[in-house]
Amino acid sequence: MGEIRVVLIGGTSNTGKSTIAAAVADELGFEHRSTDYLARHPGRPWRTPEREVPPHVADHYATLTTDELIRSVLDHYERLWPRIAEIVTDHATGPGPGLVLEGSALWPARVAELAVPHTAAVWFTADPAVLRARVQASGRYDESTPTERHLMNRFLARTERYQTLMLDAVDRLGLARIDTGTGRSVPELAGMVLTTVHAQDAVGRSPAAP
Repeated sequence: MGEIRVVLIGGTSNTGKSTIAAAVADELGFEHRSTDYLARHPGRPWRTPEREVPPHVADHYATLTTDELIRSVLDHYERLWPRIAEIVTDHATGPGPGLVLEGSALWPARVAELAVPHTAAVWFTADPAVLRARVQASGRYDESTPTERHLMNRFLARTERYQTLMLDAVDRLGLARIDTGTGRSVPELAGMVLTTVHAQDAVGRSPAAP
């Protein structure tokens, strides 16, 4: 593949994409961006010290089935894809700094179709029990009301379904993935990302992959 100019990190929510992507970007001297900031879609439906849950976000998770939640977010990612492809191409072929781009919007089948040089990709996974523990800790589940717990549970259902579909696509296409729920440190996981992407001879694929 030669010199890497763009590293793509996909995966479902709460797999550590943002934290590890920042460490990879620091190591490479690249910019770090998230697809989450390209366009709005209902995000995490729990309170933080800085924000309340907007009514439309609560309604989104409270009223839609898991299938509807998945369809909504995948449709959103499909609409985002032309902008994502443009950003990847600009950084891979332009004169500016390299880029580590992370986000759930990096759908495997779309990334695998990229015919852009100097671009590598990897997807993060974690056991559903790890995802559940992370979401519940972030949302202070034990201190939440029944309504707040319901919204978190709906978010988790979408998160787990997304990962199931994503893993099927990643494995079917022979793409690279890393389990981030194994207790490894951020520097260790960042090192694994760097080793994985430098071994690739096509976007997301090592020479040994199908």
